[in-house]
Amino acid sequence: MIRGIRPLLRGSTYSGVLFAYCGALASLPLLPLALLPALSWRSAPESVQIVLVLLVWAVLVGVIGLARPVRRALVVSARRLLQVPLPNPVAGRRTSGSLGLDRWRTPIWLVLHAAVGWTGALASGVLFIMGLSLPGNWLGGEVRASLFGTSVRVSGGWSWVMAAVCILLAVAVCVLVPKALRWSAPRLLGPSAAERLALAAERELLLAERNRIAHELHDSIGHTLTAATIQAAVAGEMLSADPAAARAAMRSIEESTRAALEDLDYVLGVLREEQSGTAPTRTLADLPELLDRLRHAGAVVEPELSGELAQVQGTLSRAAYRILQEGLTNALRHGAGGPIEVRVTAAPDGLDLTVVNRTGARTGPDPGAFPTSGHGLPGLAERVRLLHGEFRAGPDGTQHWRLAVRLPVRVSA
Repeated sequence: MIRGIRPLLRGSTYSGVLFAYCGALASLPLLPLALLPALSWRSAPESVQIVLVLLVWAVLVGVIGLARPVRRALVVSARRLLQVPLPNPVAGRRTSGSLGLDRWRTPIWLVLHAAVGWTGALASGVLFIMGLSLPGNWLGGEVRASLFGTSVRVSGGWSWVMAAVCILLAVAVCVLVPKALRWSAPRLLGPSAAERLALAAERELLLAERNRIAHELHDSIGHTLTAATIQAAVAGEMLSADPAAARAAMRSIEESTRAALEDLDYVLGVLREEQSGTAPTRTLADLPELLDRLRHAGAVVEPELSGELAQVQGTLSRAAYRILQEGLTNALRHGAGGPIEVRVTAAPDGLDLTVVNRTGARTGPDPGAFPTSGHGLPGLAERVRLLHGEFRAGPDGTQHWRLAVRLPVRVSA
């Protein structure tokens, strides 16, 4: 008995019963309108009049459920009182399913809500009254229970037994009513199949945008930190011997960090869904500036540029810059000093990018053992794959590492 009563002691059961009974009370003003057809057809049998009243009442309740604000209000109230995890309806969109059966899910729920509320309220009320009235026979009175024309006289100790049974049944009704509503709420108030597809498409676009932003942020900030660390080491070593070179390294740190701050400000604005201005664009036209920063860091860069690089525009040019930036960052971070070969070849059918650096023990300034994310090469491979290009990275002989990328020119800007 205690185990059967325990669910009623939960706050969610109280709020669920309240939610059900509120649905019944909200439909009460529609009952006079539902009685009008029955009153105008007095010659009909009583059973027909009852069915007619119920049908008209259900139609009136269902029509209210066609309004969009009603569904949103039902979702919010069901989420708070029934404690069902329901997402907010997709606002401002007419999905393909909204013209079919999905459009009637909210009216069906509203009718079910009111019907379950009335059934639970009447059943539990009658059972509680019977449970309180039956023990009166123990004091010498006479109690008769009547239902659908059948009357039973309850006397003696059976009145207490019947009272306990009625109370338990009333408690069971109060427990089952919110359970029925919790079971039906996700199926009728939850997102439809068309809405789930729309939400999935939105999430896919959001994840793709955030993935692109993560690539941009990794390429920009990762390169800047690596170059700035090495440039700071160079400036520290040359501060006394060659102050001019040390000042040049410090200026390079200032320029590279300022560019990285612009990228960071844009990324943070996008993540916060704010208006952050125009995205800073780095293209192959900015490659000389990138190579100059590497030289200020003490690296020896041997570029070889061929073809009509000025004809490479848009997405292809931006992607090529980021690929070369990440390749040069890896060469600075993991290379063993010596010259870094950079080859860019623009052909009619594609754009070839190559970065070659020495491997082994570092001979130049050590940037320090700062941790790396390990996402550089996988991120490059993913970027190239999205552009339908070819990607190769690995040892080139015994003392060199080669990064080779080929991007097709058919990629639109």
